[in-house]
Amino acid sequence: MSGASAPAPLIGAASACYRGAGRVAWHFAHAKLWGDPVYAAILSQGLLGGRQRIVDLGCGQGLLAAWLLSAHAVYASERQRAWPRDWPPPPALTSYTGIEINPREVARARQAFTLDPGSAVQIVHGDIRDVDYPAADAVVILDVLHYLDYSAQERVLERARSTLAPRGLLLLRIGDAAGGVPFHLSRTVDKAVVLLRRRRWLPLRCRPLHDWQRLLVARGFRVRTLPMRAGTFANVLLHAELA
Repeated sequence: MSGASAPAPLIGAASACYRGAGRVAWHFAHAKLWGDPVYAAILSQGLLGGRQRIVDLGCGQGLLAAWLLSAHAVYASERQRAWPRDWPPPPALTSYTGIEINPREVARARQAFTLDPGSAVQIVHGDIRDVDYPAADAVVILDVLHYLDYSAQERVLERARSTLAPRGLLLLRIGDAAGGVPFHLSRTVDKAVVLLRRRRWLPLRCRPLHDWQRLLVARGFRVRTLPMRAGTFANVLLHAELA
């Protein structure tokens, strides 16, 4: 997927949330928003349009919250200059709950949002297999489930489904295990990232795309697939809406 690229003022605004959280957090945010096509796709294709209550599982330093809040601010204040004319309006968050197991990431996220108490951002330190999820219009899981064993993956999907409102949405990005060489390259990168961030080696449990689709359809979702290969190898974004 070539996709739309995000405007520089939006990337700058979202990255700026992390200046108080340290240089590592700021540089990571800036590089990720430039290089990962999922963030531009979420806005350019209106994938979270109309969703006000979002739960982000494995949220890291809360980059999705910074992205959506900054998008709304840019759209409202600089619409004619910075917002692409062919992009729909961004979602207006009333609540964002991010759940993250890594305490360093949690600390960065909390520091980034302490200066904006009106943003309704909550960062929870915990395991997505155990922590309670609040009611949501959308659940987002980006590149997370393959770090869990197969039964835990299915439990998280069940829990995500049960927390969604009627016609709720699940955005799930996965690596397609049937993706050939690009998949194996992306898996190697994932293992290296985990080793750097967690200081230990974790096995990855990956599935082919058709297995993920089957799991979601069995739980009442209508699923469409969006390739996310620009800079992210064999990744696929699953847009799954409750029937």
